[in-house]
Amino acid sequence: MVYVIAFAIVVIWGCTFVQTKLLINSGLCPEEIFFYRFVLAYLLMLPLSGKKMMLDGWKDELIAISLGLTGGSLYFVTENYALAFGYCSNVALIVCLTPLITTIIVGCLYPSERIGRSGVVGSVVALVGMALVVFNGNFILKLSPLGDLLAFAACLCWALYSLAIKRLQGKYSNMLITRKVFGYGLLTMMPWLLFRGVNAEVLITGGTIVWGNLLFLGCVASMLCFLGWNWCLGKLGTVRATNLLYLNPVVAIITSALVLGENVTWIAICGAVLILIGLVCIDRKNG
Repeated sequence: MVYVIAFAIVVIWGCTFVQTKLLINSGLCPEEIFFYRFVLAYLLMLPLSGKKMMLDGWKDELIAISLGLTGGSLYFVTENYALAFGYCSNVALIVCLTPLITTIIVGCLYPSERIGRSGVVGSVVALVGMALVVFNGNFILKLSPLGDLLAFAACLCWALYSLAIKRLQGKYSNMLITRKVFGYGLLTMMPWLLFRGVNAEVLITGGTIVWGNLLFLGCVASMLCFLGWNWCLGKLGTVRATNLLYLNPVVAIITSALVLGENVTWIAICGAVLILIGLVCIDRKNG
């Protein structure tokens, strides 16, 4: 059951590429999309997460702030500006290193979750598969130091999020932790939004395309998926859950082909098969 929920979340997150692209085409900037979806998610979480507003002690509150940064504002800003300053293929490939980097960090800090030879082989196979899916037959790799550095920062942010949340799980409800992520994600994004400004006119004139996609991103991809993912991290462990993110580019390229009409080559299909083989090897070790 846990794997079914985790897989469903990965599928939904893979589909958000299409919703985000449609919203950008409608006139919203990435920062506004993040703000609106997190506002929706936070408002929905308020009546569900109880009356407790502050955590027990400033140390736990600092951890919650770090979750809002690494899983929210900082991750979002670094990833989107990596796309602005770098090449899309580079950014996609570097961000896809998240499961591998998470596995390495967790293995160093928690020896009990360290993977063996089968897990290493599975990670390498899945990573090669991801590279094939990301490039999709167009093997052009150009260096872009600033963009690549920002993409790596985004990758590191999500790895740190997966680690930091372990410190709060078991002490607080999943509802409260998730609400804190949204709340501090919004607060830490505010200075950037004040600097960039917000174009509210798009919300009025955008119609069902804008509101429909924002509702999906806020209610489903943010609230439900963050709740489910935080729960899966507690049930499966950081390494096993994060490795499922290897499937993200597979879902993204399928939805892009179906909705946006983008081409999928046989190389990308071979990459998807390698990702599945790699996940089987990893899970066999961790099972």
